[in-house]
Amino acid sequence: MPRGDKSKYTGKEKRQAEHIEEGYEKRGASKKEAERRAWATVNKVHKGGEKPGGGGYGKAEDHSSMRKGGKLGGAASASRPKAERSASARKAARTRKTRSSR
Repeated sequence: MPRGDKSKYTGKEKRQAEHIEEGYEKRGASKKEAERRAWATVNKVHKGGEKPGGGGYGKAEDHSSMRKGGKLGGAASASRPKAERSASARKAARTRKTRSSR
């Protein structure tokens, strides 16, 4: 089986890779880089392609790589001063309040 052959992957794994790839492309990664990252993520989650005798030998899926993005996002907010964060929170609350009354 040549390198890069995807015949041993399940339909679910192929769908997940396609979806992950679209997300990376939307964020500006090239087509080739997005595909590489998507398959790396699927391999981490499912421990490689489908194994002989069934999908993954009953091992649990590792979803840590799927949760990583949200964890990284808080750093920018934490670096802002408290006054700036609370002003932003007040503005957001005011916006939610006006939009809910419409």
